[in-house]
Amino acid sequence: MSRKIIIDTYEDNTVYGVSIFDSYGTEHYIGNLNASDINSLKVHDRSIASHAHQIWSDEVEPEEDLLGNAIRECIEIDKENGLLKGNSDGLD
Repeated sequence: MSRKIIIDTYEDNTVYGVSIFDSYGTEHYIGNLNASDINSLKVHDRSIASHAHQIWSDEVEPEEDLLGNAIRECIEIDKENGLLKGNSDGLD
């Protein structure tokens, strides 16, 4: 995944939302810019580049979600064994 800065329109093009993504794909929402302030590119009195530099210099690899992986594997095993199809409760 690549690092990127996203500035999206929000609230009828009067406000812009600013998000920074690190190299692991984690989104860091840093705030809003008013349309009148878009030329300054500052959020909370700091430049967007300054926010990005701080986030990117402090990024760490996210820990593996062991519980989520175990649940996902259990669901796959249930699917392979046909346990998630044709249940009378309709919650397949």
